Amino acid sequence: MIDKKVLIAYYSHSGNTKAAAEKIQSVTGGDLFEIKPSKEYPKDYNTLVNLAQTEKQKDVKPELTDNGNIEDYEIIFIGTPVWWYTMASPVKTFITKNNFGGKIIVPFCTHGGGGASATYADMQKLALKAKVTEGYTTYENSANTQDIKKWITDLNL
Repeated sequence: MIDKKVLIAYYSHSGNTKAAAEKIQSVTGGDLFEIKPSKEYPKDYNTLVNLAQTEKQKDVKPELTDNGNIEDYEIIFIGTPVWWYTMASPVKTFITKNNFGGKIIVPFCTHGGGGASATYADMQKLALKAKVTEGYTTYENSANTQDIKKWITDLNL
């Protein structure tokens, strides 16, 4: 389907974004990379929501266990849950710690009801030298392999 080297990088707190990433991997054959913060986020929903809001307000970019290596890839799918109308803070760190010059970013996100909001526009702002394509947005764990296949085909990568 895609004749370029593909990486699927994702951060998943509850497992929804991971499930979407795995479906994308099954369609593209790309390599999976899990973005992991050095310090685990709280499991309690309300505590997490409050922390995510604080991180957004203070533009926090938490340390990761591994910043990844995107050098050998032409197309990088980046997946995130939507936290406070944008990408999760660990994804911000991943984008700012890597050089996306000349790369194609294919964003995807999972949300609990608010849609993608500013997620994709914010990715473009952080990765100015990359081309950011149309994203795939799915509610919670409803990512569908057929929809993903159509989305990727329509992107004409």
